[in-house]
Amino acid sequence: MITVIGLGFVGLTTALGFAEKGFTVYGIDIDEKKVNQLIEGELPFHEPHLAEKLKYHLNNNFFITDDLQHAWSTSELIIYCVGTPNDKNGKVDLSYIFHSLEQTLSLQELKDKYRLLLIKSTVPPSTLETKIKPFVESFNVKIGKEIGIASNPEFLREGNAWDDFINPDRIVIGIDEEDKKGFTLINKYYKPFHSPIFSVTPNTAEFIKYLSNTLLSTLISFSNEQSMLAHTLGNIEIAKAFEVLQLDKRWFTTDKSKPVNMAKYVYPGCGFGGYCLPKDTQALLTLNKELQLTPSILEGVVLTNQKIKTFLLEKIKKEVDKEEVIGILGLAFKPNSDDVRESPSKEFIEKLYDEGYRNIIAYDPLAINNFKSNFNYNIKYAKSLHDTIEKSSTLIVLCQWEEFILQKDRLKEKKLFDFRYCLGY
Repeated sequence: MITVIGLGFVGLTTALGFAEKGFTVYGIDIDEKKVNQLIEGELPFHEPHLAEKLKYHLNNNFFITDDLQHAWSTSELIIYCVGTPNDKNGKVDLSYIFHSLEQTLSLQELKDKYRLLLIKSTVPPSTLETKIKPFVESFNVKIGKEIGIASNPEFLREGNAWDDFINPDRIVIGIDEEDKKGFTLINKYYKPFHSPIFSVTPNTAEFIKYLSNTLLSTLISFSNEQSMLAHTLGNIEIAKAFEVLQLDKRWFTTDKSKPVNMAKYVYPGCGFGGYCLPKDTQALLTLNKELQLTPSILEGVVLTNQKIKTFLLEKIKKEVDKEEVIGILGLAFKPNSDDVRESPSKEFIEKLYDEGYRNIIAYDPLAINNFKSNFNYNIKYAKSLHDTIEKSSTLIVLCQWEEFILQKDRLKEKKLFDFRYCLGY
């Protein structure tokens, strides 16, 4: 049995989706007008497929109720889908979640059996850990024993919500690793969806939701920013330009069994390099400024590419003594290339040396000769990965070569900074 609290766009889709999979679901909402509409089988908003699903499941295995006590007593999964609007300062208002939690946690039959509280409402990263968990614990319940609590972000597109819920591309559950009951329970309810379930920390789950939305908003704003340049220059077929852009095989594929390569670019590292990306980004930024436009996103791209290196270098300075031998793994700007133009390793080595780190040894499967001929640094070069590991006390991965990935267990034996996030640590 499931109780869904909040029957808006997300909540109603969730309730009907679980009903479609054969579960009995109670739906609760404080909006009387909305509730009365739903009881009559009417949808209070437009969303394809939901109207017919509501009529089909209503009073069969989907029940709208105001009896929270009964819903709680018969349910083992409580899903919170209440609103989390921003206040006038842009801060997320959590009052609806706290109000709903207070209503449920104040019920008399609180400890009669284990229940999992699932937060589907969108909340900023760390909300469950730092705000919701302490609030739940204030009701004198033991999380993981009497009550489980987890983050379960939604990835529903308005206009496609039903298909997105019934056929999810991924299901993300943020739950404490020790809560075995909660993990077993959530797997039981999501098993009929036949989709990969990713069990992560609550912070990670909340972060994934925001990554998803803010990447989309960034892509849209980037496109709009460049459309302003196109308008200013004139004689540019804007729609055609973006249509052709989307045919790049790195991100467009008609074969759903093959991964979309553009996804590789949506991944953190230590800054982009090479010949094309830095040169072309700077050139387009300069052109915008010459035309007295304000290319905030491009400016941010260039600034962030510098800031990430400074940020990571500060991390090294805090954790590595200047007497240690530092092994730099990767000199090319990308794997399967010997191109060292604008390689992040160049800047890392320069700055480390300037900060007083004199014991630096570098290795790259292909790019050592190019690096030596282009940059005259007073460092040592290793003949092999084995040699680098043996001679170093600290290792810094700056290029995701397959050789490094295959030897990740050996690299882990030393103090390791994986700034390409390719080793799974």
